[in-house]
Amino acid sequence: MATSAPVFGAARPQALLPTRASRSLWSDAWRRLRRNRMAMLGLLYLLFLSGVALFAPLIAPHNPVQTDVRKAGTYRKAAWQADPSPLRTGLWAYPLGSDSVGRDVYSRLLYGTRVSLIVGFIPMVFTLLIGVTIGLVSGYAGGWLDNLLMRFTDVIYAFPSLLFFIIMQISFKDTAFGSLLNGLVLLFITLSIVNWTGVARLVRGQVLSLKEKEFVEAARTIGARNGQIVFRHIFRNTLAPIIVAGAFIVPGAIITEAVLSYLGIGVRPSVKLDAPFPASWGNMILDGSKAWQSQPWMLIAPCIAVALITLAFTFVGDGLRDALDPRDQ
Repeated sequence: MATSAPVFGAARPQALLPTRASRSLWSDAWRRLRRNRMAMLGLLYLLFLSGVALFAPLIAPHNPVQTDVRKAGTYRKAAWQADPSPLRTGLWAYPLGSDSVGRDVYSRLLYGTRVSLIVGFIPMVFTLLIGVTIGLVSGYAGGWLDNLLMRFTDVIYAFPSLLFFIIMQISFKDTAFGSLLNGLVLLFITLSIVNWTGVARLVRGQVLSLKEKEFVEAARTIGARNGQIVFRHIFRNTLAPIIVAGAFIVPGAIITEAVLSYLGIGVRPSVKLDAPFPASWGNMILDGSKAWQSQPWMLIAPCIAVALITLAFTFVGDGLRDALDPRDQ
């Protein structure tokens, strides 16, 4: 029997190799984010601050509003500074010293973390809700509704933000509404009213480019309703830039609170011993600016705290922008 000759150059059968499971957009983004050392450093620092804010009553050595009448009019120095006062109790009893009424600067700094994180995150949520809603409706509807919403956005954007903050804080400061949570509720609403314009423009631009894509046309073809197309197809594909925008909104809100509190129209310092938000870093900067020659750490400590938390959010925002950039996929 004749045997067939081997065919040279023919491909040899190979064993089937296991295929690697495809990664999702979010797992890919997390993998790239972990490679960004500065972003991970900022994220770890923010997690650390969250723990400090949560466990401040356990960490703080003193009640942040507890005064000491024996030290009224004088200042305790920081622990590493010479302090010949006979009233000093232990080397590290007051690590950053005290103010003119005997309140511990370090304890007030720890409790101020709560105010900064809340002022950063809660207005961010409201800002995103307003901006994303207007951007989605404007971009998808188009026509006269798009023109109306964008002109309204332009009017809000053109109004000076700081001037609006000052007007709102002064107008409602002495009302029952302005006193809720030491003025935090008023600050939340004030920050949310004017900061959504950038988010609305961003989302509108994303929607205008997405609503003509093939997958949106396919959804229309099979009879999907407008609400389903917007939330199931368009909104999901705009989440990446929305998350990045949210990360950059937070430090801006924190700095605005510090500026308003420094001007004396922000969060009100509390005198209640059980107050959850006794003071903010802006209040501390205001107090420290009046006594920086006698007790410099009343000013230095909150300034460093505001700078570090702002840098941390900036690093995280930059890392998210690089990780979620579709051009790097």
